Amino acid sequence: MNTKLVQEQDRLNNVMEVITEQIEKLQEETDMHREEVVSFRKHFWDDVKVNVDTFDDYLETVISLRQQAQNLSISQSTHRQVSNKLSALKRMQHIPYFGRIDFAEEGTSETERIYIGTSTLMDSSGEDFLIYDWRAPISSIYYNYSPGPAEYTTPEGIIGGMLEQKWQYIIRGGVVESMFDTSLTIGDEILQQVLGKSTDKHMHSIVSTIQQEQNRIIRHDHGRLLIVQGSAGSGKTSAALQRIAYLLYKYRDKLKADQIILFSPNSMFNSYVSNVLPELGEENMQQVTFQEYLNHRLSDEFKVEGPYKQLEYVLTATDQPLYQVRTASIRFKASVRFFEAIKTYRESLEAAGLLFKGITFRGESIVTAKKINERFYRKDTSLRFHNRVEKLTEWLNRQVEEAMRRERNKAWVQEEIELLSEDDYQKAYNYLRKKRGFRGESADDYEMEPEALAQLIVRQKFKSIRKGIQMLHFIDIKGIYKQLFTNLTWMKGEIPEEWEGICQLTLKMLDEGKLFYEDATPFLLLKELIQGFQTNTSIKHVLIDEAQDYSPFQFEFLKRLFPSAKMTVLGDFNQGIFAHASETVDFDTLTNLYGPNETNTINLTRSYRSTRPIVELTRRLVPNGKQIVAFDRDGEVPVLTQLTNKEELHRQIVYKVSNLQKQAYQTIAIICKSAEESAAAYKALGNIDEIKLVKSNSMEYEQGVVVIPAYLAKGIEFDAVIIYDASAEVYGNERLRRLFYTACTRAMHYLQLYSVGEPSPLLLDIDSEYLVRS
Repeated sequence: MNTKLVQEQDRLNNVMEVITEQIEKLQEETDMHREEVVSFRKHFWDDVKVNVDTFDDYLETVISLRQQAQNLSISQSTHRQVSNKLSALKRMQHIPYFGRIDFAEEGTSETERIYIGTSTLMDSSGEDFLIYDWRAPISSIYYNYSPGPAEYTTPEGIIGGMLEQKWQYIIRGGVVESMFDTSLTIGDEILQQVLGKSTDKHMHSIVSTIQQEQNRIIRHDHGRLLIVQGSAGSGKTSAALQRIAYLLYKYRDKLKADQIILFSPNSMFNSYVSNVLPELGEENMQQVTFQEYLNHRLSDEFKVEGPYKQLEYVLTATDQPLYQVRTASIRFKASVRFFEAIKTYRESLEAAGLLFKGITFRGESIVTAKKINERFYRKDTSLRFHNRVEKLTEWLNRQVEEAMRRERNKAWVQEEIELLSEDDYQKAYNYLRKKRGFRGESADDYEMEPEALAQLIVRQKFKSIRKGIQMLHFIDIKGIYKQLFTNLTWMKGEIPEEWEGICQLTLKMLDEGKLFYEDATPFLLLKELIQGFQTNTSIKHVLIDEAQDYSPFQFEFLKRLFPSAKMTVLGDFNQGIFAHASETVDFDTLTNLYGPNETNTINLTRSYRSTRPIVELTRRLVPNGKQIVAFDRDGEVPVLTQLTNKEELHRQIVYKVSNLQKQAYQTIAIICKSAEESAAAYKALGNIDEIKLVKSNSMEYEQGVVVIPAYLAKGIEFDAVIIYDASAEVYGNERLRRLFYTACTRAMHYLQLYSVGEPSPLLLDIDSEYLVRS
């Protein structure tokens, strides 16, 4: 071992001793605080005197309860803080730090060695830093500069100096295995080692290999919207997750994990990325798919089609008679033009066109839809739209109150009273007694009046009606949305030539109680514009992955849904596989969300996921592929094997999977065009040991051998990828180019393509240097 390694090992040993000492100390503290919390919970009521006989007694009880709850909260908070510190130290036992900079600050003659890891570590005196957190201001020098003049930004201002050296370490099991003097970038040696490993079921943090362009994403901190356009495998998702960890660190007094929400492509992806933030000592943010949000808001009214069902239709139903109409409908309803049209339509409803539902009770009308309509369009017309709706609601509540008074003396009420069980009667008695103020010694003096009981029963029976009025259920949103497709007066500009067919198709679905995926967000927008937006102001940051899958319409909606949030969106339009993607060939339309002054864009062109030969192939599959730069990691050239029939295909795949497993590949994906093709392939390949079929509702990313549709594999990587059938019959259409590119770019180390019959024309011009044909 050379002298430097010996010195570094001595320092590491000292650091490990400090970590061990602090772990032992914090373990005792954690145990003590845990016992304290348990004791508080167990004896919570022992120190609380509960007495509500008089107002003073009641007040004393409330104060006592509040004090106990506050003490418990402080105890729990202390336990949580100590426990989090302990967890961070235990993580540091494995790899205390990964980098070092030797930095001389301006105005000083002393060079300080700054060691960088996933968390901060102070020495036993608590005065000196042994390790700096990778998110600390000074740590940015490690990622941003090569030796020479350097600076970093602190809350007090910019601090400059001279970066003299930059080192990387490989530490395992308390041993410094190697160290690299790196001058220009985070050393390729370590990056090669990380990228050369097999993948597993979770994405991991990349703090030891963050590249300069990724660091720009992580530490970017101005404007409302950050757009990250990155090629497949460029690390945009990893960088965005480290960005969240950075923001939680920098704004730890203002920003909490539950104030951040990630919109991800599917539940399986949520599982795949769930490890990154906890690995960095942060709580996971909220994670949801846009479809889950739509279901949450609309599933009580409609059966809502999912995005993958829509995509499956686009991929497999090309020979159906209404295919052109449906795809035209998808594109139009995803556009900003349709968004503006719905806003115009809502404004037109101030003058006419709002539809209402009459209110009835026990088969009798309380107020008809016609009366509600007359009231809305004749009264309070000078007020703003939502104030008019509020006034209408107040009027309807008065109509219902009058109806309730009329019902009290009817025979059905007396029948209900006679049918009350003893238990229900006692509940009613207790409720009315408390309501009348009979408590304590006076409770026995209360006699329940028949009128009060009749009033209570009527009020209970009218409860759902009153709630429905409060929720504005008397407005017929479904009928109003249907009007969009029966009247063109609200439309400005050109309409699709398939408009008549679009209207018929949409109305048919609505009549069946169903919503196409392309109708779900427009319907919800119209509902919000009429009933009032249910905004979420607690969310401070929104992260949207696979942003190319979102329509301009959906982005406009999300902006209004989270008015207090900043937004980070990540995407690659080479992977824009949804039918609306042709309308949004880049992210330019997003600039209009918050305006150019509040919008920043970062482009990532270097691809790290795949070996150089795989990237050299995949970059030739897309028009702007010349911009994609491969990281120089060697590997095998992708292979295309042409076969004559499916039986031969399945024999070849079984043989290939067996060979790949012998080469110790942990994750092998057989990627198909659609769920339909995936199901057929899975059935035919059932003799492969422990093979799994991934569906749109799969909750967890599986290791081993999987059969998966290309659109579900987005955002995930595999050691080896087999393209099930890259034939002209399957991928013969130019519009499938992005889907095909997406499938091929999932491979980290090995890519095999099979073709039953003639290969796809998408592969026609690929030189043999980049694709071996067999």
